[in-house]
Amino acid sequence: MKKTLLYITRFLVGMLFIFSGLIKANDPLGLSYKMQEFFDVWHMPALNQFSLVLSVVMIIIEIVAGVAVLLGWRMQVFGWLLLILILFFSFLTGYAVISGNVRECGCFGDCIPLQAMGSFIKDLLLLLMILFLFTYRKEILPLFSRNTSVLILTFSLILSFSIQWYALQYLPVIDCLPYKVGTNIPGKMKPPAGSVPDSTVINFVYEKNNKQVEYAADKLPADFDSSYKFVRRYDKLIRTGNAEAPIKDFSLIGESGNDSTLQILDKPGYKLILFSRNFPETNPSWNKPFSIIYTMARSKNIPVYFVTGNRGESDAFLAGNGISGEIPVFTCDVTAIKTAARAEPTLYLLKKGTILDKWSYAGLESAFPTINELAHQTSDSVNQP
Repeated sequence: MKKTLLYITRFLVGMLFIFSGLIKANDPLGLSYKMQEFFDVWHMPALNQFSLVLSVVMIIIEIVAGVAVLLGWRMQVFGWLLLILILFFSFLTGYAVISGNVRECGCFGDCIPLQAMGSFIKDLLLLLMILFLFTYRKEILPLFSRNTSVLILTFSLILSFSIQWYALQYLPVIDCLPYKVGTNIPGKMKPPAGSVPDSTVINFVYEKNNKQVEYAADKLPADFDSSYKFVRRYDKLIRTGNAEAPIKDFSLIGESGNDSTLQILDKPGYKLILFSRNFPETNPSWNKPFSIIYTMARSKNIPVYFVTGNRGESDAFLAGNGISGEIPVFTCDVTAIKTAARAEPTLYLLKKGTILDKWSYAGLESAFPTINELAHQTSDSVNQP
């Protein structure tokens, strides 16, 4: 009976770790952004620069550990590794539940979003199963020979790294984000009919006498003055709604400061939008294919726009390429750009407000045939905003 339970538990734990790791490997940047969310909540922003490396390493460990459990290979080592991992995951999800500062823990990426409580319950069940495996780890024998097990584990390591490399270069293989091909952006900016939005309150964190204090926006202290140094602000969830708009904080702000989102997205015909939080000072590798795309778009009267979090850098980039003033530049919330452009930059092809296709900086050349086949547009449909 115990032997049967060990086999079943090994299978469940191993497959869950592999499944969770593969889903996150499809979008390692998503996990790194989730790590940054925790780092910011813990007032450790200095760690944000390491979040992507930590994300890649954690995903590899998760997949390899899952494979090792299925193989029953060196359970003395991997038993400890699994226990440490699940204790760490349980701490994160437990903290998210208790604090309320992090709503989703990213356990299964954006493809299977789990609320903090659901993630915490899942981790507790996994903890029980891993404790069972850990207790009887000496009784678990490998399924294959040492060389075969090492070969399978090496393949799983290479596979997990390769999937992540591809996703970082060419966008996720399976697009589970709100900006996937076929999405109508204006439609996704609206919550479902009849839904109740979340109820939140704006909280401000200040530093006073070397101590951090927190106040609601309408409950600042009576002695509030310049001695209170601003640290950060955040929206604290008071009551969870039953739905929210899939696309949030997407607004295209022009140089004049006006919101031109609907003016751009509701414009008939095709349009190309290049999303990037930042632009390089030097000549990037994607500059040549983008120049070809821009020339093709101009010949067909298809407007091209830049959406960025740093207008100064984008203006300098355009000036350096001799096309300053030719491409309208809009600023947007950085979080929205991070969601829309998992690789930076990412080029979108839209027809009116619907996403027809998108390409990362590394795959811009594959956009040539698609753009070349687009029909020429009349000037009436592409008046600049």
